[in-house]
Amino acid sequence: MTELSALADRVERLRATSVLCVGDVMLDRFVYGSVDRISPEAPIPVLAIERESAMLGGAGNVVRNLVALGAHPAFISVVGDDVPGREIARLVGEHETIAPSLLVEPGRQTTIKTRFFASNQQLLRADRETRAALDESIRDQVLARAAEVLAGARVMVLSDYGKGVLAPEMVAGLIARAAGKVVVVDPKGTDYSIYAGATIVTPNRKELHEATGMAVNNDDEVVAAARHLIATCGIGSVLVTRSQDGMTLVQGDGAVHHLPAEAREVFDVSGAGDTVVATLAAALASGASLLDGALLANVAAGIVVAKVGTAVAYADELVAVLHHGDLTAGGSKIVTAAAAADLADLWRRKGQKVGFTNGCFDLLHPGHVSILAQARAACDRLVVGLNSDASVQRLKGPTRPVQSEAARATVLSSLASVDLVVIFGEDTPLALIETLRPDVLVKGADYTVATVVGADLVQGWGGKVVLADLVDGQSTTNTIRRMNGGAS
Repeated sequence: MTELSALADRVERLRATSVLCVGDVMLDRFVYGSVDRISPEAPIPVLAIERESAMLGGAGNVVRNLVALGAHPAFISVVGDDVPGREIARLVGEHETIAPSLLVEPGRQTTIKTRFFASNQQLLRADRETRAALDESIRDQVLARAAEVLAGARVMVLSDYGKGVLAPEMVAGLIARAAGKVVVVDPKGTDYSIYAGATIVTPNRKELHEATGMAVNNDDEVVAAARHLIATCGIGSVLVTRSQDGMTLVQGDGAVHHLPAEAREVFDVSGAGDTVVATLAAALASGASLLDGALLANVAAGIVVAKVGTAVAYADELVAVLHHGDLTAGGSKIVTAAAAADLADLWRRKGQKVGFTNGCFDLLHPGHVSILAQARAACDRLVVGLNSDASVQRLKGPTRPVQSEAARATVLSSLASVDLVVIFGEDTPLALIETLRPDVLVKGADYTVATVVGADLVQGWGGKVVLADLVDGQSTTNTIRRMNGGAS
């Protein structure tokens, strides 16, 4: 079997790959609050709502995962002429690398899933949706658009959530137009013959059982059921996701590969199937074999189940796991703002306070170490914003920084007090603070609360500002002066 570390270089090839995704998009809403009393009207908890958020779900989450991996997906789906449909269009538009074709069908209810949380537990899910095949005119538009996009795409993903976009006649038409292309299907229902001609389908264990009526309790039974699908439904290969038992790849040529689970911690499995499909599709679009694609998808699934909700796996996270075998490795602490925001959200949902501090950290000295230690003591997880080389030069002059941003980030990430490092290019960390929404904002006591950038924002959403004590005589400027024999 291919060594995982050897796949790290392939992750870079996922960037800018062209993948078409067609399927059922939905809006995932999350409502967070607290419960401290029972309703006098009925024996039910009263949720005091504190905040709400929304993100792309269903096929939209497949596209989000493709973007996180660096791919350039085209996305075809159908929404209703309603507020949720317009919200989906807005969320899709936030991703510059997505080429969207969101068709509007009058009278259709855009699918919405609303999840209510209290004390890190989901209390209720409420759904609104339409489960009906598309009007003929809309179906023809989808097929025509897909034919145009497929001329430049190597892989097509069909993300079937059973909401009507991928009715049997639509699936047949799409697969026919994808002749000579790779077709990856995340299936729904029990009749997989509608996916005849697909390169690979990705059922989970339960779906495999329902589609075949066969037992799937161990390796041999899973392989037998997958081979039954291949033989009777005209499907090329089957990748079965098996939760704690990992994945099993059964290829049309008879080859079988059992991949052990890669998860270090399982917090939420929702959306993991979307991550598998997206990673497999991007890998195949880059020219990877089915086995290499499945291995990458398995690692990506292990990353995303340690997150919350319809989360994504980023390319940098994949590389970190493939190189180091664990996301706790020092180098993997250096992440993008988006990845840091995902992790910060996860930590908060686990009841942990997220802290933030920032600086240039050029020539790390005891003063820096003291501030970072005090910052970590004020929270459960600490994210450090690090000025890029360009912003340090603007702030400190043309002779700075002494060390590159890569070197400074590496040193910071080696400290036990630091959980994540995010490099930012602006002169202030305001945009990064808005993205991370920390619970605690820490700066040195040479500031006042009124002069700390972002203090008003953090206090506005209920957080606090901490001013850390300084160590006398410790600064990078003083260190450089001493190195130069007293000259500044």
